[in-house]
Amino acid sequence: MIRGKNVILRTVRPQELDHLYNLIFNINEKGPYWHLHIQPLNDFKKEYERTGFWSVEEGRMIIENKEGDIVGEILYFKGLDYQADYEVGYELFGKEFSGRGYMSEALLLFCAYMFSVRPIRRIQVNVMEDNIASRKVVEKCGFTYEGTMRFATFHQGKYHNLRLYSLLREECPPLSELLDK
Repeated sequence: MIRGKNVILRTVRPQELDHLYNLIFNINEKGPYWHLHIQPLNDFKKEYERTGFWSVEEGRMIIENKEGDIVGEILYFKGLDYQADYEVGYELFGKEFSGRGYMSEALLLFCAYMFSVRPIRRIQVNVMEDNIASRKVVEKCGFTYEGTMRFATFHQGKYHNLRLYSLLREECPPLSELLDK
């Protein structure tokens, strides 16, 4: 468990799989930028049984606020084979949690944690060009805009540009500075 000032990052507990599945795959509650893929519940549970949603190639953590609400998730995965490091994605599970700084804190905590336990040099995030809220999150966390990938993703019936951001190891504050003590 990683305790920040306003959020806690933790791995998924077995008893919350059904609830988490409903939060992640309820497309009626998705904002305009999160992909609408629905994984079958059986496959979701098998993946958890196999890896606990945490491996060298990919992983998922719950974002919890201090009141114990599951406010979102943050995940990492290997990009293309020739890329040495990780890409990170994140999602809030309800509009009532937006604008409170949860995601900015969670992203920076998560990156600092990954840099402290993995021999990686960079973490990248791809943001749909018109997703202003997500752009503000990565910029607040010190990510550098590297460029735009034109029509790089298909979402809700049309192609969108993706903005590529990265954070290098030396640009990230040490985990010890971000922990709630």
